[in-house]
Amino acid sequence: MSGGFLACKGTVYPWQCDHVGHMNVMWYVGRFDEASWNLLARVGLTPGYLRAGARGMAAVEQAISYRRELLAGDIIEIRSRLLEVRDKAVRFVHEMSNGESGELAARCEITAVHMDRSSRKACAFEPAIRDAMAEVMTEVMTDPAGPGVVHN
Repeated sequence: MSGGFLACKGTVYPWQCDHVGHMNVMWYVGRFDEASWNLLARVGLTPGYLRAGARGMAAVEQAISYRRELLAGDIIEIRSRLLEVRDKAVRFVHEMSNGESGELAARCEITAVHMDRSSRKACAFEPAIRDAMAEVMTEVMTDPAGPGVVHN
């Protein structure tokens, strides 16, 4: 990914590998989840904000494509960027690469909704959060695929 910021970095441990010797899919999902929370915190959706406002984020769609194996001892880097911001939802992408070779190992695209934890229904992002999302999108618009989209 030519755009995006480093949202997660780590190592593949032997206990994360399956019977064929590469990192098991459950660990990819876990690492993408870590990257998601770092991306959301970057735009103000921090644990403190979510707790204080009785808000939450829920993934409603997730698509993962696996491109290259990751083996025990490999360093991983996940770069993330926002793709689209709507009133109550956000779509973003994570790309996990081998930190040594730079090869793309997996890509994950997620759509998540902002929710009121009391009513258990989607609710609009606060204006400050939407502004932060728009700012982050302009910081990482170097991807040749084009910039993300903010809907007003």
